[in-house]
Amino acid sequence: MAFRIMDIYVAISWIMFLGLFGLAFFWLRRAWIIGVKKDFSSVALKKGLPPKEPSRYAKYSFIINLVGGGIFVLVILLVVIIGLEYKQWTAISGITLWMKFLADFALSRKAHLDDKVKK
Repeated sequence: MAFRIMDIYVAISWIMFLGLFGLAFFWLRRAWIIGVKKDFSSVALKKGLPPKEPSRYAKYSFIINLVGGGIFVLVILLVVIIGLEYKQWTAISGITLWMKFLADFALSRKAHLDDKVKK
């Protein structure tokens, strides 16, 4: 057969691949808002609230979002242009996703911990 029958694995793969577009856009837009527009309202959020001095942590949040979004854009291009294999692009995407979440979590905890220590 020249084409592959749609099964659950193919559907999930497509959903994951299309999800890269949304996350890359969201993270790069967030980096733009923090780095270029200088809006620090989404920096190091904990329970929806930024720290007392969000500008102090803006550089780190900008880098975290820019690198995460950039890697996702790179993965999308590699899949489309050279046909990166499934195991490779899912591994890169999964590691990027978790490292971005963990870095954001660590930054927010550090920022809010510094607020408590300064009191």
